[in-house]
Amino acid sequence: MSFIESKDFETKTSGTGCEVAVFGAGCFWGVEEIFRQLPGVANTVVGYMGGEPNTAIYSQVKTGSTGHAECVRVEFVPSEITYETLLQYFFRLHDPTTINRQGNDVGSQYRSVIFYYDDRQRTAAEWVKEQVNDSKKWPRPVVTSIEPAQEFYLAEEEHQDYLQKYPNGYSCHFLRD
Repeated sequence: MSFIESKDFETKTSGTGCEVAVFGAGCFWGVEEIFRQLPGVANTVVGYMGGEPNTAIYSQVKTGSTGHAECVRVEFVPSEITYETLLQYFFRLHDPTTINRQGNDVGSQYRSVIFYYDDRQRTAAEWVKEQVNDSKKWPRPVVTSIEPAQEFYLAEEEHQDYLQKYPNGYSCHFLRD
């Protein structure tokens, strides 16, 4: 099993001028594909965050019993795209009002979650969530959780760049107006 601890990843990216954001919004394949296409996004990888270390493998995460969320780690250039803009896309690419569900995918591993690395990200996430909720765009309240980042566990290679490998593969994600 491979993983990158949050502090190690921050050190690795500090010299690149990039920042890191982690989002969970259902099956990670579609989420990754949307974020990868945004100008200013330098890299995306899929993985797991929010559960017990020894259960961060797909065969266990998919049961919904490990506490992990399927996530996308987005490395971005803040001079080209802001964290706030990424948050706006996050709230457009999935239904943030459903608890533990996106499309046909049901379980806590598919929850809507923003993992933050510092107070600035937490504050921005809370503010954008409030704006989305206040907009009344959705008929129900936004249930997205905002949680401190934990260790990010890289998903198995078969899940990386999935929709690039299989363009007709499963995805329930699309950008809403």
